[in-house]
Amino acid sequence: MSSSFASSRRQNGPAVLFAVCLAALALPISFTGGALAAHSIGVEFSASAAQLNWITNGFMLTFGSFLLPSGALADVYGRKRVFLAGVILFAIASLALNFAPGIIMLNVLRALQGAGAAAALAGGSATLAQEFTGHAQTRAFSMIGTTFGIGLALGPLLSGNLIEHFGWRSIFLTGTILDVIALTIALAVMKETRNPNSTRFDWPGALAFIAALGFLTVGLNEAPVRGWADPAVLGAFAVSAGALAVFAFIETHINHPLLELSLFRYGRFVGVQILPISTCYAYVVLLILLPLRFVGVEGYSEMDAGLLMLALSAPMLAVPAVAAILARTIPAGRLASGGLIIAAAGLFWLSRIGSGGPMSGLIGPLLLIGTGAGFPWGLMDGLSITVVPRDKSGMASGIFNTTKVASEGITLAMVNALLASLTLFAVRQNVGQEGVSRNVGEAARQLAAGNLDKATSMLAPMGRPVLTGAYDSAFSMLLYVLAVVTLVAAGAVLVLLSPKEASTGKNCTLSE
Repeated sequence: MSSSFASSRRQNGPAVLFAVCLAALALPISFTGGALAAHSIGVEFSASAAQLNWITNGFMLTFGSFLLPSGALADVYGRKRVFLAGVILFAIASLALNFAPGIIMLNVLRALQGAGAAAALAGGSATLAQEFTGHAQTRAFSMIGTTFGIGLALGPLLSGNLIEHFGWRSIFLTGTILDVIALTIALAVMKETRNPNSTRFDWPGALAFIAALGFLTVGLNEAPVRGWADPAVLGAFAVSAGALAVFAFIETHINHPLLELSLFRYGRFVGVQILPISTCYAYVVLLILLPLRFVGVEGYSEMDAGLLMLALSAPMLAVPAVAAILARTIPAGRLASGGLIIAAAGLFWLSRIGSGGPMSGLIGPLLLIGTGAGFPWGLMDGLSITVVPRDKSGMASGIFNTTKVASEGITLAMVNALLASLTLFAVRQNVGQEGVSRNVGEAARQLAAGNLDKATSMLAPMGRPVLTGAYDSAFSMLLYVLAVVTLVAAGAVLVLLSPKEASTGKNCTLSE
């Protein structure tokens, strides 16, 4: 590294961090805003339930699929170049979403947003790793986590306010504004860096990885529409499994793999990968499902729904920092496991609350879920690089980030599919007339997607109260499933991240 770059690093480091944080802030706002706007989008475009699911699934699919390849591209072609390309793509797609003429184009643009988000996050993270060292690097990356927490906490409230006053299209303009500012700063202060040891990009591995996630998401999204035994759905799952096998083969037979699978021999490293997956089931999926319930089923305004979502996400502003402090004296595995148990308790509590009750009754369980999820959320980024040998920390961080983002997309698709199936079962239990049975499939999917009005119009003989009861039954059962999965994950984390596991293994430790 040249002395001039070392000097500019000391002078421009805060500005570089600010630019990356601005770009990062746009991601959770877009993620939560899309969910809050889904009801209004569905009404304007008369979208099917499957099309509405792709508003979020499309974004998360490309985000998760392209994050790992983007990190490798940054090493080969330049971190600044990949960051700028991602910011530009995200800003253009966000601006274009304001003029989307229909649901298909909107979903295409959401997918482009996700690809831009992946490049921006991967390039920005790699840039920060070069811009800062030691404790300053740790603080810089903690700022990225704090930024995501702010976006998740305030995103629903901001989006609800924008939708109520300016319409749903205005929420995407926020991403354009943030990224234009980030781009302006980055062009002035960022220096280009590359990894001199990375001379080739693993295109076959990248394509196999993207295909595995892509076909899995398509299969999960289409299963409630076509049926789980439909040949097209089974074919998508088969192609996904085949692509995953090809990816594993490639990564174990090349010199510079995208994903170093040998790290999974460390028990604590496996335990860390469970943390983002568990928080998906306990917390992230609710960021999508609850706005659909609050607006489309319970009839709250987007602004009121945003206020309610604040109860779920506000703990992310403080609890992760508290968890990091407590981890100095309490084993991180116990803290993370305890937090998941708290979140599971909140899920069980929420499952007992049906539609139509007072808003105040929802605040308690939402706060409990957000508080519990905040403990693993605040610990997992640091754990991801401290549970493996030091020379593997860079690859470990890349794998963790990929697991974190990819699991969000897959989990959302799985949970959406499960809710649709549970809703269909609940609706069929109440279908008594032959005349409505032809519409029951799509009506149930619309109901699961939070469009009670459309479901009622399709199944008019059943009536709104019956459909609301069917939705409540399905949503309650889903919350039971999420709570059980969270509890199982808590047990696995407690075992895999135990001090005993750390002392008997070859991996490094964080705190005992």
